[in-house]
Amino acid sequence: MSKPLRVAMIGYGFMGRAHSNAYKRLNDFFALEHRPVLQVACARNAEKAETFADTWGYSRVETDWRKVVEADDVDLIDICTPNDTHQEIAIAAAKAGKMIVCEKPLARTTAEAEPMVKAVEAAGVPNMVWFNYRRVPAISLAKQLMDEGRIGRVFHFRANFLQDWTISPDVPQGGAALWRLDVQAAGSGVTGDLLAHNIDTAMWLNGAITRVVARTETFVKERKHQLTGKKEPVGIDDACLFIAEFANGSLGLFESTRYARGHKALKTFEINGAEGSLAFNLEEMEYLDYFEYAQDSHVRGWRRIHVTNGEHPYMDRYWVPGLVVGYEHTFLNAIADFVKGLETGKSVQPDFRNALQTQKVCDAVLESARAGQWVATAVEL
Repeated sequence: MSKPLRVAMIGYGFMGRAHSNAYKRLNDFFALEHRPVLQVACARNAEKAETFADTWGYSRVETDWRKVVEADDVDLIDICTPNDTHQEIAIAAAKAGKMIVCEKPLARTTAEAEPMVKAVEAAGVPNMVWFNYRRVPAISLAKQLMDEGRIGRVFHFRANFLQDWTISPDVPQGGAALWRLDVQAAGSGVTGDLLAHNIDTAMWLNGAITRVVARTETFVKERKHQLTGKKEPVGIDDACLFIAEFANGSLGLFESTRYARGHKALKTFEINGAEGSLAFNLEEMEYLDYFEYAQDSHVRGWRRIHVTNGEHPYMDRYWVPGLVVGYEHTFLNAIADFVKGLETGKSVQPDFRNALQTQKVCDAVLESARAGQWVATAVEL
């Protein structure tokens, strides 16, 4: 007999849709005892919340998140709101004894994130942060190959995340759709929104980042604010470059921008080790490229692994070999791991404490860009 997992979704935007889809499809693909029940959709705009709830099948609507976290008919709070609201909602939900899954980044700053970690750990509630790219099967396979020692000692990790959607100076900042361009709501620009994903992936694969030196740029200095109607200074970073040192002695190079014309979501990484290399490109997310130095020299070279076989991470849950999965499945895989953790008693990663380490790196990157010098991250080793 299945156990209901009653979900409250705080927020109705792009991530609210992605998460709702994952809850609805979970038991279609994963044999788990718990069955998500879409209980409450919560947003300040009642009309939009009603539309969202009707579309995705939520039982009821609330406009006050405080009522939701105290509700007896809710087990799990899913925080899909702007970054400046994460802390208050998460701490209240933890005190109410609710499970919590939170969109990334965990908060705007380390100072905001630390009380969130303390709250969930004091309450002992299951928690997870949606760094969904860990659950791309090809990236999970890269983790498996590294854990097996197939590329040996790591020398280099390089990554980028390139977009082009804010190049026009006519794009406004603020409001429900464009809060990511408002520093008060977002905390930072591409560093927290895009590079946080790259940093999480890098430290999951290659260990702690210990110090960084960075450069950021804001290309459009003023934008109209949708809430005030006035032109206001832009406080976020439009582009960020940084060099990193890892605890294992390897070097990292990271780049992110929203000003790379022609790129919508070019997220890549390459890892070079003594015995081989790995490379991934989100635009071809079903592939992992692998160079194995131990091969005989006359056949040595890059190979492209089509990550669709049943022995590849997560793929035994989906289709036959050769048929791919997509972006939406990364969220499905993530919530499946979270629910499996509930049933086995094993905490799933990244939890709030793990995501705090990524937040520390983001803060160090921004501090380095301001100071123009190397900054230690204080990441837990």
